[in-house]
Amino acid sequence: MDIKKTYSISELAKEFDVTTRSVRFYEDQGLLHPTRRGQTRIFSSKDRVRLKLILRGKRMGFSLAETKELFDLWDETLSGNEKQLLLMLDTLARKRAQLEQQKNDIAQAEMEMDTAEARCREALADLQKKKRQQNKAQAVEPESLEQK
Repeated sequence: MDIKKTYSISELAKEFDVTTRSVRFYEDQGLLHPTRRGQTRIFSSKDRVRLKLILRGKRMGFSLAETKELFDLWDETLSGNEKQLLLMLDTLARKRAQLEQQKNDIAQAEMEMDTAEARCREALADLQKKKRQQNKAQAVEPESLEQK
């Protein structure tokens, strides 16, 4: 006898460290399909896996629309299909390219910050040197006035 494990919304929220509001939002977007017992949502093992995939997709930069499209393709068959796999590969390639661009942008920003920091430190050192020279000059002046 096959007994399916079911989950409440609060169990899923706690397990994946998200709010119940987030889980309801994913349901509203058509990504999760709990059954209902009165007002209570009953989530299946499939919903649990989907929530895990939604959150993993978010970490990889997938939009909810992209995730939904992949889920919809999966739902057309029992085990997915070539169209779904090709879409997934294409989406992964686009995400990887975006990440590479972000890494390049970050590296460029770090170089610009390094240059700005070096200029500021140099200007600060020059100002501090001038200030020390002025202080020395002011300390010498009263002595020379007293000698006259």
